[in-house]
Formats: sequence, structure tokens, C-alpha cells
Amino acid sequence: MRSSNPIFTRWNSARATDAGAAGAYHREPVGTAVGGQPAADHRTNPYASPAGPDAGVRAGANAVTMDDVVVRTATTLGTVVLAAVLSWLLLPVDEANLGRSYGIAVGAALVGFVLSLVQSFRRSPAPALILGYAAVEGVFLGVLSSTVSTYISAGVVVQAVLGTFAVAAGTLVAYRMRWIRVDRRFAGFVAAAATGFLLLLVADALFSAFGAGHGLGFHSGALGIVFGLVGIVLGAAFLALDFRQVEDAVAYGAPREEAWLAAFGLTLTLVWIYLEVLRVLAIFNSND
Repeated sequence: MRSSNPIFTRWNSARATDAGAAGAYHREPVGTAVGGQPAADHRTNPYASPAGPDAGVRAGANAVTMDDVVVRTATTLGTVVLAAVLSWLLLPVDEANLGRSYGIAVGAALVGFVLSLVQSFRRSPAPALILGYAAVEGVFLGVLSSTVSTYISAGVVVQAVLGTFAVAAGTLVAYRMRWIRVDRRFAGFVAAAATGFLLLLVADALFSAFGAGHGLGFHSGALGIVFGLVGIVLGAAFLALDFRQVEDAVAYGAPREEAWLAAFGLTLTLVWIYLEVLRVLAIFNSND
């Protein structure tokens, strides 16, 4: 099953070609049974390797584990947090430094976008690229968070962080309890919803750039809050798909290096959720 997260989509497709030539076998991934009914989600193992006298031993010794994913994800997220804190402290958003801080934040966002694209199109993970993305994304988030804290509400960033943890924890519980049926239909629905959401964001940016100062109205008022809540729900759906992809990778015996791709994808999703939670809280506080 493909994930809506572009990193995990690349992860699947990059291995599928190799698997066909390797004599792949069928195995039902972990977590397909929901409510006692197995999901119609059987597929060829994308990580299968050519058979040999010691192929199973080699594959088992180098297979990714949940601990590998946790450690790489903690490292990547830790880099984001550290860079965000340093940029908050070293790039103050005040009248004297406003232009410099904004310029660095925009540059960091662009560099992070390029690094994420480069990694997305690589057939194998590059830890340096992933950690580089995490660092520059942290700079962008640090300046953005400092701006919201300075000009809207001093406590909104802490609320956004707690809200992000709450969404992630709630999604994990719902996934583990099988309240969410993560199958092909779910993935297709999320992909369609995300496409529509992103098209609206592009339209909003174009309207803002060509004369409509507030765009389509997604930055304030009730419409902005609704749009932000939709973004949070989509982020939670991405996270459920990411959990399923990680679980499948462990069950299929993916190579250990794939833990870095898992960390990258999970970081992208958590950053999305944080930004949407921050958007909603900023609108709430600006309306007070």
C-alpha cells in the first residue's frame, strides 16, 4: 500500500522494480487485519532479494527494526528542534533585525524544499541530506514561531507544540487500536483530499500575489480556522499512512538504511501538523 507521504511513495516505488526481478514472494503485512477482517491489500514484497544459501541470514541481520526507525526519527526531529531554538535566540524578530531574520527564514525554507526534492528522487537515503533538511527547516520554523509569538501571542508556540504532540499521540492510539482502517481506499481518499487542499493553497497564494490582499480568506476568521482544521485532519491521515508504511517495512524485512527514509517522512508530516496547528491558534488569538 502506498502512503500519501511523498517520501514513502518514493520508498515503495523505488523498490518495486528491483523486487520483480528478484523473485519476490507474497506476505501479508502487519496490521492488515482490522476488526477481524483482513484488508484486501496483499502485494509483492518490495524488499525481496535473490535467493541464496545464506540470503535469509544476510537479510535478517541487515533488516530494519522499529528501534532503528525510532532512533533515526528522534535524531531528525532533534535536529529540527535544536535549529529552531538556536534561530529563535540568534535571529530575533524585532524592528532592528526584522528584514535579516525574514530573509534568512525564506532562504532556509527554499533550501529545505530543494533538499527534500533531491532526497525524494534518490533511490537510497542520504543521512546528510535528511539532517541538512532538518536543520534548515528548523531555522524556518524558529523564525516563524518567534514572529507569531512576538506579534500575536507569547504562549501560542507552546500551545502549538502541545497540540502537535496531542494529534500525533491520538493518531498513534487510533492506529494501534485499529479505529482507522488504513487500506488502499483510505490512501486514495487522503491523496485526493491532499491534492485539493494543496490546489487551494496555490490559488490562495496567487490571489494574494495579484492584488487580493487576503487571498481566498484562509488566513483569518472562521474560514481560516476551518481550513486549518482540515489541514490538521489531513496531517493526522498522513501520519496514519506513515505508521502503516513503517510497520509494513519492518514486517517485510526492509534494509536498515530505510529507517532514515522513515524518519524523513515522519518529520515532514509532523512539521505539516505543527504549521497547521500554529495557523489555527494564531487565528484564534488574533481574533481575541
